[in-house]
Amino acid sequence: MEHKKHILILGAGLMQRPAIESAKALGFHATVIDANPNAAAIPGADRFEQIDLKDREAVRDFALVLKQTQGLDAIFTAGTDFSASVSYAAQGCALPAHSFEAALNASDKIRMRGCFKKHGVPSPEFFEVDSRTAGAIDAALSQNLVFPLVVKPVDNMGARGCRLARNTAEFRDALNNAASSSRSGRVVVEEYMEGPEFSVDALVYNGTLTICGFADRHIFYPPYFIEMGHTMPSAYPKADIAALVETFAKGAAALGLSHGAAKGDLKLTPTGPMIGEIAGRLSGGYMSGWTYPYASDCNLTAEAIRIAAGEKPARLEARRTPFLTPHPSLFTCYDLPAKRVCAERAWVSIPGHVREIAGLEDAAKIPNVRDVLPRIRAGDAVTFPRNNVEKCGNIIAVAEGQEQAAESALTAVKAVTLRLEPGNPGTERFLAGETAGSEAGFPPDAFPVPSVVKTALERSLEAAEIPANSPALSHLPECLALCLDSLRDWNSLTLREAVQKFDRLCPQRPALPAGRFWRACVRGSVQGMLYIADTVV
Repeated sequence: MEHKKHILILGAGLMQRPAIESAKALGFHATVIDANPNAAAIPGADRFEQIDLKDREAVRDFALVLKQTQGLDAIFTAGTDFSASVSYAAQGCALPAHSFEAALNASDKIRMRGCFKKHGVPSPEFFEVDSRTAGAIDAALSQNLVFPLVVKPVDNMGARGCRLARNTAEFRDALNNAASSSRSGRVVVEEYMEGPEFSVDALVYNGTLTICGFADRHIFYPPYFIEMGHTMPSAYPKADIAALVETFAKGAAALGLSHGAAKGDLKLTPTGPMIGEIAGRLSGGYMSGWTYPYASDCNLTAEAIRIAAGEKPARLEARRTPFLTPHPSLFTCYDLPAKRVCAERAWVSIPGHVREIAGLEDAAKIPNVRDVLPRIRAGDAVTFPRNNVEKCGNIIAVAEGQEQAAESALTAVKAVTLRLEPGNPGTERFLAGETAGSEAGFPPDAFPVPSVVKTALERSLEAAEIPANSPALSHLPECLALCLDSLRDWNSLTLREAVQKFDRLCPQRPALPAGRFWRACVRGSVQGMLYIADTVV
């Protein structure tokens, strides 16, 4: 009987579903491990074992048992922060992968920055704060600091614990938050890089680096860095993209990445390209497993699995084209470009508990929409996101042009409404405008109306009432009329569209206090208006 190839996949969440499906399509027996026994992608695996991916020894020992008892051809992950566990286990099993040292370089942001500095790769100046050391945070605060600064845990992903510090008060809070989000308690502090941000996926092997996805990232809501979507291919000039890719290749070489995937976050600053981070794995955030395959017709995950198994990625090599004239110390670089445009966009919520989600089916019917991917369900707690895992869902649209793809994705986002449970203290505090002292301006109002409009709104509505069952739009305060079509909320609704949606979703309701209702509209858009209508008895 012919030997069936066997792969060990680290992670069983949604971001690992393409790896499981691709491995099985390639004829692999897919064994999957994760600390969460209820992870979303477990049903697709041939075998599941509950193992903490942080425990490298446990991962390696399990891999060795598989190799000895059933044979093992590859160890793989995508969209997790555990490429070092992959390399550690692969090294123990004599299987192809980035070296363990290179994987550590690409996992620990202090080591990463040190490699970039040693090899002259453009990246921000930095220093480390080890919260395990007594007085380390106070010592960091006592330095001669130049704000703004970016504060991150050295060993986490998804922007968890990552934020901008604009003054000393924010810096202390950011240090404590990043330390609590770090598995080791270590924090990296970096100079802030101005400029647009980009994501890149690549495959590295045999001295070559092939770009498999280059996207514009859409980042919002300081002091946090919330990615509200990405668009592929980039709309930036080819010369800028080439300069960014060259910097990325230098960074990957500096880390020692040699056999597997590489994922980069880069910025185009006023002084040129700079690297935010490079990881030794494929990206999460729907890019490697969804948007790039849609845009290019290349199953990137499958090609990465072939490389992990020591096989030649023949389909990749048949389609890629030379990209850069390499420096002798770098890789030979190739590109496998997109054929069409893919736009991913997210939707978010104000704080509270979800009562119901409306509009998912309508969103799926929007032309060009490929996927509607909710992350939450009725009954779940939600908050305005401080990292990329706190968003509520994502839309992916594919079209021939940039505007068409983006418009379809945003139209689908606008179709989705999260209606919150009434009487929630967190929702009440949000609608009252409460913010933490170290988070000035966060979360922002849904509609950033000018201060003169807010003042006029307060004066005109003190004793007013919106009659029962009467369309709210017909009682719009005069001071808001000029903002009806000029402002958009977090989910791309104009003020007019938000009020119209409220009237459509809540035609039968009691009389509403106009002041509270319109303040909730400005602060929380359609969610705020629905909350007031559901809370008023």
